[in-house]
Amino acid sequence: MKRTRNHLPRLTPGVLLRDGLGILAGLLVCTLAVWVVPAQHTTHSILYNSVTNLHADGDALWVGPFLNVTRDGGTTWQVADADSLAGLVNRVYSIDVGDDVVWVGLGTTRSVESGTGQQSVDMARGFLFSTDGGASWTYRSPNAPADSDPATTGILDLPDDTVTVYGGIALPTLPVTVPEQSPPWDIDYDPLTRHLWSASQLAGLRRSTDDGRSWQRIVLPPDTTAYLAPELGYQFPYFVQPTRVPIDQFFGLNFQAFSVLVDATGTVWAGSAGGLNRSVDSGVRWTHYTVDDGLTGNWILSIEEQPRAQGPPAIWAATGPGRGAGQAYGVVVTRDGGHTFEQVLINETVYDFAFDGSSVYIAGLGGLFISDDDGRTFRTEREFYDPTQPERTTLPNTEAYSVETSPTGVWAGTEDGLFNSRDGGRTWRIFRADVPLSPDGLPPSVPASRVPRVEAYAYPNPFSPSSDRLVRLRYKLVSESAVTIRIFDFGMNLVRRLHVSGAGTGEREVSWDGTSDSGTRVANGPYFYAIGVEGDTFWGKILVLE
Repeated sequence: MKRTRNHLPRLTPGVLLRDGLGILAGLLVCTLAVWVVPAQHTTHSILYNSVTNLHADGDALWVGPFLNVTRDGGTTWQVADADSLAGLVNRVYSIDVGDDVVWVGLGTTRSVESGTGQQSVDMARGFLFSTDGGASWTYRSPNAPADSDPATTGILDLPDDTVTVYGGIALPTLPVTVPEQSPPWDIDYDPLTRHLWSASQLAGLRRSTDDGRSWQRIVLPPDTTAYLAPELGYQFPYFVQPTRVPIDQFFGLNFQAFSVLVDATGTVWAGSAGGLNRSVDSGVRWTHYTVDDGLTGNWILSIEEQPRAQGPPAIWAATGPGRGAGQAYGVVVTRDGGHTFEQVLINETVYDFAFDGSSVYIAGLGGLFISDDDGRTFRTEREFYDPTQPERTTLPNTEAYSVETSPTGVWAGTEDGLFNSRDGGRTWRIFRADVPLSPDGLPPSVPASRVPRVEAYAYPNPFSPSSDRLVRLRYKLVSESAVTIRIFDFGMNLVRRLHVSGAGTGEREVSWDGTSDSGTRVANGPYFYAIGVEGDTFWGKILVLE
């Protein structure tokens, strides 16, 4: 029923542009460039270069983590008119669309002190939903309403929510009352029932039947249980990590939910830190699968369905190591409703799936994996070549975080932008959060005063060759022309010369990897670049800081 994608915990950027649109001149301070605009409908480009979420619905492609949408294949972009997404506080952790209904799970991170130092913790920030295709939005808080029925809760519990009733049995329950480690990693909106499902880590798997006003805990099997049904009368503590029960008797990793899917048959699939779960009766009875049933690992990062002309959909799951030995990252697929599982891409960390008939696209840390034979063999894409801008390179060994198919081809969300291919992944068009050289022609949502007029700029700046990998120099061509870029050290000694022949008109960019003409890594310090464009030379400075 869904095409939704998780925000990824490891993708939280370390440094963001410091003010609004990001002032140039010194210039953009982060490879993961971001536009921060008021909550208006039109924006210059995608909002963020690390694309963690993609969801296609007809001609609309929704993009996270700051909720862009394009309805014309990337020619124009809009941004959701929602106050809860203004600025840099909240981000999209999950998206799902059914007809004109759009649901968005929101989260954020904060730094906390732990025994090993500062640690980034993901937090629940609620939900946005629209019933008119994104024209207007309603916000739902993650907290339980003060006047709520005692039998219902929010994604977060009230302190006295210490009991969960399952099959007439009262299960002692530890209430989850704080937003830390309970973001909506994955959601699924079922347009047939109008139910919304959320996989919210420590808050577990929950379902709302009233548009997010209240939420019901969905009880999943304990780790040691292969099947759970109310008629079994099985009683257990519904705690994520209880301390009052010996660990060899019980461990609640399967209560930590990270992914959820309601497939085309109405079957509910829930992935956790303790396995994959399947229910054919809307979450009452569950079959619990683990490595003993053919999974590569018990931590289920993502679940998607591949439609098939005959029979039930194929269910694909991204797996990772959970508790216990002999587990690995990888992918499993079941084509028979969970009776058997096939393993592919073993030892690959995978985040997302997309399908077009028998073509399978898988996004992971190893790049974009593409199969044209229903997942039997794969080729890998890590260098996304744009023939219309051959000088515009991507980061070496680019990691892919999300993938989607639409009438305008396959879309890959990566650490270095959004890429679109209309030929099955052989060539690509690049979309990035580009800050223009001039405020001319900006949409009303972007204050022109925030974009100074410059001839050229470099980003990220300062530049770390080991972590940033590339610094990009951006300039504009009025006519097709050859371009020469020279880079000098502080003593004005030439260290690198870059040539671009026959570049097309418009704003262009060239990348430098921080090495000299001899191939050695340059030392820390200030460097000057001179861009020779159509008889003019534009100068700027780059600070190399390892």
